[in-house]
Amino acid sequence: MDASLEKIADPTLAEMGKNLKEAVKMLEDSQRRTEEENGKKLISGDIPGPLQGSGQDMVSILQLVQNLMHGDEDEEPQSPRIQNIGEQGHMALLGHSLGAYISTLDKEKLRKLTTRILSDTTLWLCRIFRYENGCAYFHEEEREGLAKICRLAIHSRYEDFVVDGFNVLYNKKPVIYLSAAARPGLGQYLCNQLGLPFPCLCRVPCNTVFGSQHQMDVAFLEKLIKDDIERGRLPLLLVANAGTAAVGHTDKIGRLKELCEQYGIWLHVEGSWTGVFSSSVNLATLALGYVSSSVLAAAKCDSMTMTPGPWLGLPAVPAVTLYKHDDPALTLVAGLTSNKPTDKLRALPLWLSLQYLGLDGFVERIKHACQLSQRLQESLKKVNYIKILVEDELSSPVVVFRFFQELPGSDPVFKAVPVPNMTPSGVGRERHSCDALNRWLGEQLKQLVPASGLTVMDLEAEGTCLRFSPLMTAAVLGTRGEDVDQLVACIESKLPVLCCTLQLREEFKQEVEATAGLLYVDDPNWSGIGVVRYEHANDDKSSLKSDPEGENIHAGLLKKLNELESDLTFKIGPEYKSMKSCLYVGMASDNVDAAELVETIAATAREIEENSRLLENMTEVVRKGIQEAQVELQKASEERLLEEGVLRQIPVVGSVLNWFSPVQALQKGRTFNLTAGSLESTEPIYVYKAQGAGVTLPPTPSGSRTKQRLPGQKPFKRSLRGSDALSETSSVSHIEDLEKVERLSSGPEQITLEASSTEGHPGAPSPQHTDQTEAFQKGVPHPEDDHSQVEGPESLR
Repeated sequence: MDASLEKIADPTLAEMGKNLKEAVKMLEDSQRRTEEENGKKLISGDIPGPLQGSGQDMVSILQLVQNLMHGDEDEEPQSPRIQNIGEQGHMALLGHSLGAYISTLDKEKLRKLTTRILSDTTLWLCRIFRYENGCAYFHEEEREGLAKICRLAIHSRYEDFVVDGFNVLYNKKPVIYLSAAARPGLGQYLCNQLGLPFPCLCRVPCNTVFGSQHQMDVAFLEKLIKDDIERGRLPLLLVANAGTAAVGHTDKIGRLKELCEQYGIWLHVEGSWTGVFSSSVNLATLALGYVSSSVLAAAKCDSMTMTPGPWLGLPAVPAVTLYKHDDPALTLVAGLTSNKPTDKLRALPLWLSLQYLGLDGFVERIKHACQLSQRLQESLKKVNYIKILVEDELSSPVVVFRFFQELPGSDPVFKAVPVPNMTPSGVGRERHSCDALNRWLGEQLKQLVPASGLTVMDLEAEGTCLRFSPLMTAAVLGTRGEDVDQLVACIESKLPVLCCTLQLREEFKQEVEATAGLLYVDDPNWSGIGVVRYEHANDDKSSLKSDPEGENIHAGLLKKLNELESDLTFKIGPEYKSMKSCLYVGMASDNVDAAELVETIAATAREIEENSRLLENMTEVVRKGIQEAQVELQKASEERLLEEGVLRQIPVVGSVLNWFSPVQALQKGRTFNLTAGSLESTEPIYVYKAQGAGVTLPPTPSGSRTKQRLPGQKPFKRSLRGSDALSETSSVSHIEDLEKVERLSSGPEQITLEASSTEGHPGAPSPQHTDQTEAFQKGVPHPEDDHSQVEGPESLR
């Protein structure tokens, strides 16, 4: 490229292109070095400072810009700072710099150049999108084009608006019709820009019985138009969607066009929303050879707005509004055209990029995105438990899907798999549970396949869904067919976890409700098995404030459960509707025994509470014991003084008396038994030279449902006894192992009984045993008693 720049006659243009390339390369290299330096925090100049007296070079300024762009990289490590722009992106960036340079030309040259740029770009776009004899308006704000079109419609329908102003609108109020599936805030923006009251807006509902639930109801729209005409209002403009903001459905533009021609309404097609959940991209398919009839009808509308920049991965490219009108004076009054050459330079970045891509490159990018969508849609049709919401849109470049399971008796929007012991109230909670699982699935897929560009969205009727729109992301992320295959493989790998978790939710809830001391917390945002809280003795159930004692118990419970090394994940956090601490049980990847899990949680929490109570009681007992010991030692000192006499306490006299008549006195002290919580004398310690063992601790209570596990078997797994998935040989071996473990855990009494029973014939007592029994009953020692006592341990061995 450097050799090509040298051929340019204008040295300013050559230097501009060279500097732009070096600046972009410097920023990209700085970002790459930042990602490689883990843990190194950049110094960000967020605090404004005074302007330096001496100027700075370009490298220092770019370094400052780079620091400002990546200063908070440690807070959001997953969000890319600079999108992956290619040569066509450099052309778009060059257009902004070139526009500033062109504006310095003399007026005549500037007028000719800007007119040529605007005419070429308008002609190319109209031919690519099959919009014959159209004009183009380029604007930075996506909704600005629709606001200008509304002004043009007002000037066209109200001939005296320029003279009388809003008095004309007062006599006959205009009505603007919007779909219920339109982007949020669009109607309010139009009223603010046009100075119209909100009653001038009319929201048209979508289909409820026939057709897509995201398409405008044409029959209901016609009824609204007739009602407005009867009330003396003027139907002014209708905004249709070529790809709704939610799932990318296209309104029946052909029927809407006929209705607008019948009543003289301006028809505007919206396909330009590039928000977070935007799917308004169906207008891009007008550039392809095969176009659906609903999208093809958009070429006959009065105006339409599109955003070619995101479709092609071009940064800082303005949106375009194509329209048809014969009166240039009205378009000038409405603001769609301008006599200022600088306003026409808005098309320069797109003009440069279109020339760089060419017609074939432009069409190929849109075709590639549509092929990715069709590839994903065809693959998801073969995957169980995945519902696609745009199956009727055969050529839609947007795929919206969600995880679901069918349940008999559930509503038609959501269905789920038959779950054992499902209560009627549990059926109503299944949609919220599935929404949380879909949010978890979306986050997992975005991490595993970042090139897919998936987004998580909430729909009013369907719930939480995942949206794949490669036309908005493929050019930037470089999405390929292999990424789509990897995305499908990741979805299939996550389905067992989703199904297992969904089936265990209701069973876990029933077990928690049946267990004393545990409270089930219904958190619709949690995607795991469930949320549970342990209610200790001092728990105030009516309070919503944080509970320090409960937080300590749950923290200890979390530590104990993590030490079990099970496949489940646990975490603690505040409750959904209060600040009390709860235990969150994560996703289940295998068949989990919910009863054992709940019993373990309850027993462990109860044990932690008892230990904390014991520690608190022990602190009080120790304090009282110390006071009691001090009192007794004081009494012992007074008794010793009385026994020895006053003379022995005098220093010199006492030594002489002790030498002639020594006193034999035991050392008396006190020891505190922590186990028994009692104060004892130290005399046995000095007499026997050893400290007593004291009272042994009681055994730690364990759950009644705790079962023996095979070696290597992780906790909370269902028993393999009676499993159909195992072979006959493996089933027998596992059953024998379980029986051995249970036999060993039954105690030495059963082992002794079995050992003695195996010495004789089954069902008949041995003669030796009979003689020993008779001798024991008569009280006469048997001659073979010693021999039997010796053989007892031998038989046990």
